[in-house]
Order: sequence, then C-alpha cells, then structure tokens
Amino acid sequence: MHLGDLLDMLSLDVATATLEITSVEVDSRRCISGSLFFAMPGHADHGEAHVSDALGRGAVAVVATRALNVSAPVVVVPASQLRALLAESSAAIVGHPEIGLDLVGVTGTNGKTTVTTLVAQLARLVGWNGANVGTLTNERTTPAPPELMRTVAGLASTFEPGLAHSVLALEVSSHALDQGRVDGLRFSVGAFTNLSHDHLDYHGSMEEYFAAKAKLFSPERAQRAVVWVDDPYGERLLDSLHIPVVAVRRQDAAAVETSLSGTSFSWRGWPVRTGLIGGYNVDNALVALAIVSALGAHDAALAGAMEAVTPVPGRLEVLEGSGVTVVVDYAHTPEGLRRLLLDVRDMAPHARVTTVFGCGGDRDVAKRPTMGRVASELSDFTLVTSDNPRHEAPDAIMDAIMSGVVDGSAVTRVADRGAAIAEAVARARAGDVVVIAGKGHETYQILGDENVPFDDRAVAREMLGLRAC
Repeated sequence: MHLGDLLDMLSLDVATATLEITSVEVDSRRCISGSLFFAMPGHADHGEAHVSDALGRGAVAVVATRALNVSAPVVVVPASQLRALLAESSAAIVGHPEIGLDLVGVTGTNGKTTVTTLVAQLARLVGWNGANVGTLTNERTTPAPPELMRTVAGLASTFEPGLAHSVLALEVSSHALDQGRVDGLRFSVGAFTNLSHDHLDYHGSMEEYFAAKAKLFSPERAQRAVVWVDDPYGERLLDSLHIPVVAVRRQDAAAVETSLSGTSFSWRGWPVRTGLIGGYNVDNALVALAIVSALGAHDAALAGAMEAVTPVPGRLEVLEGSGVTVVVDYAHTPEGLRRLLLDVRDMAPHARVTTVFGCGGDRDVAKRPTMGRVASELSDFTLVTSDNPRHEAPDAIMDAIMSGVVDGSAVTRVADRGAAIAEAVARARAGDVVVIAGKGHETYQILGDENVPFDDRAVAREMLGLRAC
C-alpha cells in the first residue's frame, strides 16, 4: 500500500507518497522492510528514542510530531492528531477488518477475560461467529493499534460468511482507553464489570481510574451499554450514560446453587446449568448473557448454551487429587482475591483453606498490604510468595504484603513460588482446598527482563501426583 494512500488525509511530496508500506508499527522491534514507524509518546519513554532502531530494521518512513534528523522521510503531524492517525493507519493497512463485525468492548477491574471469553463462546453456540481478544490471546490486555488490528484481521479471516452475526469481544483496559488504543473503533456493546483498587500507580486515584473506564461509554464509541450495577461505580456509570443501557445485577439470577463441580440458576425464567463455579462467575455469566442478548440472541437459546460453555483457563480452575482440591485463579487485586476466597468458602464451607499468592513487581505498590490483610483474614493458612517480581526484589514485595497481614494469623513466606505451592499441597489434608492466586493461565514468571517458564497449574498437578504415590 502506498504511503500516500495510507495517509490520504495529508499532503505528501511524490517521493514520500509513493513509498510502499508493508506494516504500521509503534514498537521498533517489530519493524520489517517497508514498515511505517509511529514515534509515539510513552509512559516510560518516547518513540523518538527508537527511530534509529526502527529504520535499521527496515522502516522506510516515520510519523512524528516534529522534524527529526534521520535518513528517511519524516511525516510531521500535530500531537493532537497522532493517535487518530495511528488508529486509522493500523486499520487501513490490514483492510479495515473491523467493518461488518459486532464489536463488544468489556472494561472493569476484574472479570474482563471471563466475560469476553463467554461472549465469544455463547455467540458460537447460538450459531454465530465469535472470537475474543485480550489477556488469553495477546501479551497486553488490549494491544496497541497495529497489533490489535492485525489480531482482528486474523480472527475475522476465520469467520464463516453468511452467518447472522460476527461477534468479536475485546478486553478494554483503562490503559488502552487512556492511551487511545481503541480509538477509531465503534462498539456495538460496551460492558462494565466492576471497579476496585488497581493500577493506581498509573492513574493516581480511583476517580481518574473510573474516568478512564467511563470513556468506553461515550455515544461516539459505543452504541449501547451493559452495566453491572451491584457496584458503586457501576451505579455511577449507569446514571451518567447517554446511550441505551441494560442494567445487570445479581438478583437477575434466581435459585443459585454453586459448588466446586458446577453451578445452576434461573435467568429471565430459563434454567441455566454450567461448569463454571463460584458466585463471581454467576456475575460474569449474567453480564455475558446480557451482552449476547442485546446483540439479538434469544434468551432461551442462551440459557441452554451455558451448559456447553467451557471454563476459562486459570479462572477458578479446579484441580483435584488425593482428596485435596486446588483452585487456580488470576485474582491479583484486593477485591479479586476477596471475592475468590469468599467463593471458595461458600462452595467448601467445611474445608480448611490455604492460600498461596504474591504481588507483581513494578506495579501498584499500595495494594500489597491490603492483599496481605485479605488473604490472612479469609484463609486458615497463607503462604506469601513471589509473583512476577520483574525488576523488584521479591523480599521487598513480600515485606509490603506482610505489613498488612492480620496479627496472630497463620502466615509464612516462601520466596520460591514452586516451593510455596509444593509446601501448600504437601501440608493439605483430605478435604482441604489450596488456592493459588495471581497468575492463573500464565505459563511464565517474569524475573527482570526474562520470562522464565512457570505454570501454577503444572506445579500443582505435579504435587498432587506426588501425594498419590
């Protein structure tokens, strides 16, 4: 595609306009021969610092907010237009794959992955095309526009033509909304799950965090909304919307019965059975059902389809062996951990509960003592360990967690995550539940700049196997 066609809203000289562009990039490391590199401002550094690397890898032109002394054409645009131009170029270079799709954007502190995965599964189960983008499919919850549009294009290419709907559900993070990663997209449905303490290292306050989430629900960005209102921020959002909205609350589910083997409830008069477990997943299911219903699916078909839905990897995932139950979950916020442990207590009221968890490095430090308090209050025994320490010392992170634990509670610390899981499973008695929180589906641990292979589930399975020997 010629640069002049890609940036058809700008006036370029002939030589620049006729450059052949093969990809649009914001990460210099992804540049190849023919790339157009956008020098975007970042939270940690500026894309201008990586222009030489981009050109060295094959980029043939740069878009920036000022002239640069480099050996390739630099298209200078006002800073106010940079993000919109990136969004449009990222979509155009791959043929605008978003056109004709029912885009669903799901935002909130917790539940985004489960809700988007359920929406995609339900869409397929009622005879539509369905797919999802987020934590399970990409490195970032919401990728930057070039990667996002390539992902959308790849998924759209797999859709069967002629079906009534092609649904693509996206996890939309607060960072993505603040940084314009979903600019240019119009969502058929925007959905809100909840809001609690997280990412305050980035946003600074809960008010700013909420304001970032609320951007998804402007009339320019979403046609309609589905909002979980059993949450104070959900109530606030509901009162502020100027688009059609479906309010969802726990009372939408009647006769709820949930155990470590499955869940049943009634929704809009229809019986629902599912392999998903826990009250928190009832909430997630209600939001997902409301979303696909808002897109036009029949409620009876959706209620029946829930029985065929498969649980989301690393979200209240149950492993069993030798009379011990292990629950692996991605909960990495105070509220997420609290809801997880309350659900486990509700489903296994007579079990001793051991919790293994840590907190990620280079991330919101204020939540660490709170998570220590939550775990020690709701567990019979807690093992504080390492999560993804990144560039922080694991002991310093654990010190912060330990500062919040309840006096007199049974808590110990084991820096090695594998050893902590091994100890928790080894000390468990028949009927006990071991909760491993924080990493869920992840198959690595981030130590410095290195991703080291590590999977909570694999370690737990190995330890359960050893108990059986």
